[in-house]
Amino acid sequence: MTTDGFTPGGIGGSSPSGSSTPRRTRRAGGGGGGAALRKISDGAVNVAVKEPGRFFALCLDTLRAIFKWPFQWREFIEQSWFIVSVTVVPTMLVAIPFGGILSLQVGGLIRQLGAQSYTGATAVVAIVREASPLVTSLLVAGAAGSAMCADIGSRKIREEIDAMEVLGINPLHRLVVPRMFACAFIALFLNGLVSVVGLVGGYVFNVMLQNGTPGAYLASFNAIAQLPDLLQAEFKAFVFGITAGLVAAYKGLNAKGGPKGVGDAVNQTVVITFMLLFVENFIISTLYFQFVPSKGM
Repeated sequence: MTTDGFTPGGIGGSSPSGSSTPRRTRRAGGGGGGAALRKISDGAVNVAVKEPGRFFALCLDTLRAIFKWPFQWREFIEQSWFIVSVTVVPTMLVAIPFGGILSLQVGGLIRQLGAQSYTGATAVVAIVREASPLVTSLLVAGAAGSAMCADIGSRKIREEIDAMEVLGINPLHRLVVPRMFACAFIALFLNGLVSVVGLVGGYVFNVMLQNGTPGAYLASFNAIAQLPDLLQAEFKAFVFGITAGLVAAYKGLNAKGGPKGVGDAVNQTVVITFMLLFVENFIISTLYFQFVPSKGM
């Protein structure tokens, strides 16, 4: 009789609790799916809206900090020398084969068309107008930008940025503005270096490997190219340098999570800068071809 009356703990009494347990599980499962969807949507909104908005706000704050006095000349000179030390040799090593490859590819095509005397002109247009600003910007972003992001990110996780703000020092005026102008300033000279080294490499490859005429290569320099080509290349390099410095500063100032967070910020800096550089290159080139007429032969 005791076994018949012991129904609450038995099999018959376990049915209400057993029936409610799956319902709780289903609710928990539904809540987990909703949380996952909310996390995905928040991540998409963060990438599409919040991050560009924060970056744009940083650009505006940096623009305001440019006009504050005094300008940090010592920081500017130190950062400029650092950028030169880490980019000059890789820039030359990249520019030599770059100019050679362009001369080989374009020279072969022009020889098939019977216009081998214009090899120098096409090399000038390809290297000066498009190749040199891109090579310069990629090296500035990859070498100098990543180092700047690591430096500022390390200061951030060590709370040096917060200490500067407590002392009334604007980190944008003290750290970001000199680095940004250093990137832009050195990018102008690196662009000229890439152009000269690339043209010399193209000359060597054309004369030695393709049996081209040295006089024809040099005489056709100004057949297609013109002074605005060089000016827009310098303008591209300046804009690319500004972009690399701003992206590195933004990611460094928002680094969190210790050393791993700094490493992630450095990787994101390189990727985002490369994407922005190609977009800016497309926009500037499109506007240039719309407003500057091409030179006829």
